[in-house]
Amino acid sequence: MTRLGDYISEFSVKNHLDESIPVYSVTNDRGFCSGYFNKDVASKDKTTYKIVPRGYFAYNPSRINVGSIAWQNSAERVIVSPLYVVFKVSDKLDRQYLLHYLKSDVGMTFIRAHAAGSVRDSLKFSDLKELPIHVVPLEKQRKIARTLDKLDALISQCHQQANSFDTLVKSRFVEMFGDPMTNEMGWEKVQLSTCLENIDSGRSPVCDAFARQGNWPAVLKLSAATYGFYRPEENKAMLDENLFVEDAAVRAGDLLFTRKNTPELVGMCAYVYDTPSRLMMPDLIFRLNTTNRCNKVFLWKLINHDLFRDCIQSIATGSAKSMSNISKERLLSLKIILPPVELQEQFAAFVAQVDKSKVEIQKAIDQLEILKKSLMQQYFG
Repeated sequence: MTRLGDYISEFSVKNHLDESIPVYSVTNDRGFCSGYFNKDVASKDKTTYKIVPRGYFAYNPSRINVGSIAWQNSAERVIVSPLYVVFKVSDKLDRQYLLHYLKSDVGMTFIRAHAAGSVRDSLKFSDLKELPIHVVPLEKQRKIARTLDKLDALISQCHQQANSFDTLVKSRFVEMFGDPMTNEMGWEKVQLSTCLENIDSGRSPVCDAFARQGNWPAVLKLSAATYGFYRPEENKAMLDENLFVEDAAVRAGDLLFTRKNTPELVGMCAYVYDTPSRLMMPDLIFRLNTTNRCNKVFLWKLINHDLFRDCIQSIATGSAKSMSNISKERLLSLKIILPPVELQEQFAAFVAQVDKSKVEIQKAIDQLEILKKSLMQQYFG
């Protein structure tokens, strides 16, 4: 192990001449990208923005702890916010090898440890320089980087395939039922209250910050249902198992509705095909118990459909800058299309077949992620 500061040096050249250089940001999943700014940025004073030449790194000091760091390979020069740290790398260190190290579990552990206790966990460049790094011969660095790049490409391809299944289901919904807002097929429109037997609420007892171990009771995080599919691993272990409420336990066949979230994500649904035992809904999630005239899978895909999101968001309360909330009363008054239940069940059968394929894709993603973590531990641990 050697000190990272032996291979990197800060580069703080500003756009003093106010040249017309594209403005970029650095994200944790897409690296350098230019699509994160509104039109106002073009007219702002950019003389204090920092220049990032091709091949140089940049990171947001308050977001590097979630992986917002990358090296610039989009243009000869771009500019970033004055808040960013920009640095160049010695020719003895492969840039992609360094990036993989900084995003590895080992690298992130060191980053978070050095950032801990600062304002917003901000990482200064002087702290970054103190990170230990295992520097192997340059050709071996490049070989390691190529291996990890190939794994990342395979994982990305699997995610794209999984996304294509989601698109397929949405397209099939419109093919069978039309636009749920305009209702050009003339289906019966009813209040959701006529399709529900009742709505169950969750509980939020005091929990640990970490997910449960073994069969210890736990409460789902909001993220377990936020993105439209059920993620039981997103949970927090309960501190007192005696506070577990059986009536709020998650069961196979449940339809979970996120009653509170950001304005963009509020009111998403997740259907539970299968779940570990002793997981409980939090008070931010409702369970929708439907009558026999409304198939849960149909309702799940209707609520999450892009064409219906405006309708869902219209029943939420809260400002655009705060968390939005949907009350039981507002949810029960929601108007939805209600095709014949036989047609709903045909659609549900189609979704079940597609989801079987998605499960196989997810297994492949999980295996690739495990392999990647193992290799990173081998290379950088």
